[in-house]
Amino acid sequence: MDFIFLSETFLNLLSGVPLTLNLALVSTAFGALLAVLLTLMRLSSWRPVGWVAQFYVFVFRGTPLLVQMFVIYYGLGQFRPTLQAWGLWVFFREPYWCAIFALSLNTAAYGSEILRGGLQAVPHREVEAARASGMWGFLLYRRIIFPIAIRQALPAYGSEIILMVKATSLASVITMLEVTGLAAKLISQSYRAVEVFVVAGLIYLALNFAITRLVALIEWWLSPHLRPAPTVSTGAALHHA
Repeated sequence: MDFIFLSETFLNLLSGVPLTLNLALVSTAFGALLAVLLTLMRLSSWRPVGWVAQFYVFVFRGTPLLVQMFVIYYGLGQFRPTLQAWGLWVFFREPYWCAIFALSLNTAAYGSEILRGGLQAVPHREVEAARASGMWGFLLYRRIIFPIAIRQALPAYGSEIILMVKATSLASVITMLEVTGLAAKLISQSYRAVEVFVVAGLIYLALNFAITRLVALIEWWLSPHLRPAPTVSTGAALHHA
């Protein structure tokens, strides 16, 4: 094992971390907004709207992300004159925006199902108790439904964020030089695939470990009722008495 080569590889791949995080965070943010819209459509009482959202989720969950990225980046290029006429070619000619677009559409399908499950997991008795206390409309959602639904959905959504970090590696197939793209470039130059991919894997492992800790911290912050009660010593209790 050549540790000098490993250290040089680590420094080279580290330069791709900002792009990896940028792709993951931006696509997750856009995907979350679209996921909320899809969730509202799925829960709508107007069936055609729910069918559209259900078809969207079926398509993007049932096809590989790699295929979706190829279709958006390479496939839409066949319609360049039409896209130019609509003013969209400026967007779709850039691999960065194509990667963001594909990742956002994909994570929105999974995110909408996570959010829908969180909303449906809210206990009905708590909703009824809030209504009996005079809470209706947006106040009911803001104080009761949304906080409980977010706590229910957060662990699964944290896993989706981790999957998105790993999914950014597919952006390398459309010329993006994030961590995996740089790794592929180094392998083509050095022909040392094992060492390069070991370093790349450790970088992804470190990133996802940080994300899991952050999600756990948010979950702890949103669940004060699950924290252990502070212990009070007998001497302090007698003193206050």
